[in-house]
Amino acid sequence: MAIFKGKLRWWMIGLVTLGTIMNYLARSTLSVAAPTLKDEFGMTTEQYSWVVLAFQASYTAMQTVAGALLDSLGTRLGFFIFAMGWALANMGHALATGWPSLAAFRAALGATEAAAIPAGAKVTSEWFPAHQRPLATSCFQMGTSVGSMLAPPLVAFCILWWGWQEAFLITGGLSVAWALLWWFGYRKPEDHPAITPGELEELKKNEQGIEGEVRPATRGAVLRSRGFWAIAVPRFLAEPAWQTFNFFIPLYLVSVWGLNLRDIALWAWLPFLAADFGSLAAGILPNALMRRGAGMIASRKVTMTVGALCMIGPACIGLAGSPGLAIALFCVGGFAHQMLNGALITLCADIFDTRAVGTASGMAGSIAWIGGMLFTFLIGQSADQFGYAPLFVALGCLDLVGACVLWGLLRSSPKSPDGSNGRAELG
Repeated sequence: MAIFKGKLRWWMIGLVTLGTIMNYLARSTLSVAAPTLKDEFGMTTEQYSWVVLAFQASYTAMQTVAGALLDSLGTRLGFFIFAMGWALANMGHALATGWPSLAAFRAALGATEAAAIPAGAKVTSEWFPAHQRPLATSCFQMGTSVGSMLAPPLVAFCILWWGWQEAFLITGGLSVAWALLWWFGYRKPEDHPAITPGELEELKKNEQGIEGEVRPATRGAVLRSRGFWAIAVPRFLAEPAWQTFNFFIPLYLVSVWGLNLRDIALWAWLPFLAADFGSLAAGILPNALMRRGAGMIASRKVTMTVGALCMIGPACIGLAGSPGLAIALFCVGGFAHQMLNGALITLCADIFDTRAVGTASGMAGSIAWIGGMLFTFLIGQSADQFGYAPLFVALGCLDLVGACVLWGLLRSSPKSPDGSNGRAELG
C-alpha cells in the first residue's frame, strides 16, 4: 500500500502500539482478578469501586502532568520513566493484603500509566504527516484493546495455575521488558540513524502545520482554544463507556449471569477484539472520506458520529436474554468506542503544534478521566441496588451528546481551491 511508504515511521508506531498493549494488559489484570480478589479480601462492589476510583483519580491528576513532562523531557526519556513506573507499580499489587492496600498500589499504577496516550499522540505528531495520522493513531490505539483482550485468558490462566499474585508479577514483568525495548529502539526522526533523507524532508515540511494556521503552544492558550473543548467535552462523555468495559465486564458477567473464571477467560476478551476493528475503522473511514473530497476535520467528525450512533447497541444490554447476547452487545460497544475515540485523539495531533500535542492530549485525557471517575462512583453506589441496565442506557446517551458537542464547537472549512483539506477554526 502506498500509505505505508516510509517504513521507519511504521516501525516507530509499532513500538508505541506494543507499549500500549503492555499498558492495558497491566491495567486490565485487576478486572480479571476482581472476582478472585473480592473473595480473597471480602470486598463489596462498592469497595471495589473505590479501588478503581483510586486508579482513576491518580490517572486523571497525572494526565496533564504526564503530557507536559513528555513535552519537557522528550518522548523517549519521558515514556521510558513512566513505563518503568507502571511496571513496578503493577508488580506491587502482589503485596496487597486488603482493599485499602490494593487501592494504594492502584493509585501508583494510575499515576504512571497516564503517559501512554499522550506519548502515542506525540509520536504520531513527530513521525507522521497529517494525512497518515488517523491510521497511525488507530495503530497505537489498537494496543489498548489488544492489551485488554489478552488480559482475560492470560490472567485467568495465571490465577488458575499459580495464583493472583503471580498474575500481577508476570504482567508487570512484561512491561519492564517493553520499557527496555523502547529505550533502545526509539529516536526522534532527526536523531534516528535509519531514516531516509526523503522521509525526513517530508516530516520537516509537515511541521509548518496545515495551511499555515497559528496553533496554541501554551497551556493557557490550549484552554482558550474552542478546538480543545470540542475534543475534551466529547472525551469526557465517552470515557465512562470504555472504563466500564475495562473494569466491570468480568464483575457484570459473574454477578448477573453467574459465569466463573474459566468462562471469563473464554468470553470476556471478545469486546476488545471488536474494539480492534473499531480502531481500524477510525483510521480507514477518515481517509476514505478525504479521498472523496471531505475536509480533514470534517472526516474526523463524521467518524466520531458514526461511532456514537453505534453506542445505541450497548445501551440495550439490560434487555439481553442471555450472556451471549450481552457479550455481543459489549462487542458493539467496544467497536463503537474505539472508533469514536480514535477520531477524537487524532484531532489533537491535527489541531496542535508538535510542541503542544502532549500537553493538549494530556489535558483532554484528564477531563475524559474525570468523566470515567464520576461514572465509576455512580456504578459503585447504584449497581448492587438498581442493577446495571440503567447505567448502560446512560452510556449510550452520553456519546450521542458528545457527537452533538463536537459538531457544535468545532467548525471545519470546506476543501480549499488548492486541494488542501479543511481545518479547524480555533477562535
